Amino acid sequence: MAMRTVEGEHRHLSRDSLFVLATLRLDGEASDRRVRIRNLSPGGVMGEGRCRVTPGQAVIIEIRNAGWVKGRVVWVQDDRFGIAFDEDIDARIVRAAPSVPDEAPMIRRPQAMRGHPNPKALRNV
Repeated sequence: MAMRTVEGEHRHLSRDSLFVLATLRLDGEASDRRVRIRNLSPGGVMGEGRCRVTPGQAVIIEIRNAGWVKGRVVWVQDDRFGIAFDEDIDARIVRAAPSVPDEAPMIRRPQAMRGHPNPKALRNV
């Protein structure tokens, strides 16, 4: 499939390769879509996901530690697309550990340790 782009696309900023999940909301639609961010610069991202976007389409994307960022789709090729942000972000904060505790990995206790232990079920070590 040929790449579709928006006139005047500029790719002069350095980009960091990474793999981060993000939430994408298309202009005029209420539902969110999960997408993968493949690379990131202060001015935009390359995203990947099964969503129909078109060059010039307004979007808002929620990026870890950066929050919701407004932008426009600048190119589309297969299931990958580029988004240019309306305003630059600090791309370094995205690589930092998640700032929201809910995004931390969930650690589950083994079944035997849940609730109050039965002393008869425990063995001496």
